[in-house]
Amino acid sequence: MTTPAPLTDQIALEFRRARAQPEALFLHQQAIDEIQDRLAMVNKSFTDAAVVTDFPGVWAAAFPDAAVAPVTDTLPFGVQAHDLVMHAMALHWTNDPVGQLVQCRRALRPDGLFIGAAFGGQTLQELRACLGQAEVAVTGGISPRVAPMGELRDMGGLLQRAGFALPVADSVPLTVSYRDAWALMRDLRAMGEANALHARLRTPTARSVLNAAADLYQTHFNDGEGRVLATFELVFLTGWAPDDSQQKPLRPGSAQQRLADALNTDETKLRN
Repeated sequence: MTTPAPLTDQIALEFRRARAQPEALFLHQQAIDEIQDRLAMVNKSFTDAAVVTDFPGVWAAAFPDAAVAPVTDTLPFGVQAHDLVMHAMALHWTNDPVGQLVQCRRALRPDGLFIGAAFGGQTLQELRACLGQAEVAVTGGISPRVAPMGELRDMGGLLQRAGFALPVADSVPLTVSYRDAWALMRDLRAMGEANALHARLRTPTARSVLNAAADLYQTHFNDGEGRVLATFELVFLTGWAPDDSQQKPLRPGSAQQRLADALNTDETKLRN
């Protein structure tokens, strides 16, 4: 059997991450704010936190007491070493996202909390559409340019596959305006999010393709005042390491009261 090609070119990704600019990491700050809000609502204190991230500076500053680890195929965590694990804005580039989540769960003590922040499927939908349409029009073909990002329901399913209890997935859509599509693409490079797909073109994209994509973007996704809009969907995944103290669903048929009684209504039988 042949081994399937990986999704991500890890060498290219490391190169792009190394060139990221701190002032361009505003989406990471947004994710940090959201996670801190979620932690504030949890009636539990955490003493052994860990963060998985390719951007240790910004995340270590937000969680100074947490252990910080890079995103690698094998995470450097001991079994049940932490009571809180955060996975920060990197699942879309991992070749095995379920494996990442499984390792995070194993690193948690019973009733430990996992929170992941990741890009969702709506992210850069405008740029994806314009680049695809422009490339087809100019070259007659299409190549992968934006990393695939999971839909909310699918990402919630990853938590269940990884064995988390009480899984929850929610999203925060953000709309950011730019002077033009060129400014957006420059910002993506400054974020360390430029194309690192293994199947990407290995030659520079023709200027005619980029010009056509920028024109399409300006035409179809402008704000009416000369600027263009870009969507970034932040998905937050929350799950707990299983523990006997957690709430569990009742067995089917074990209810002590009819739903009709609780709703103060009549029960109507279904017709055959």
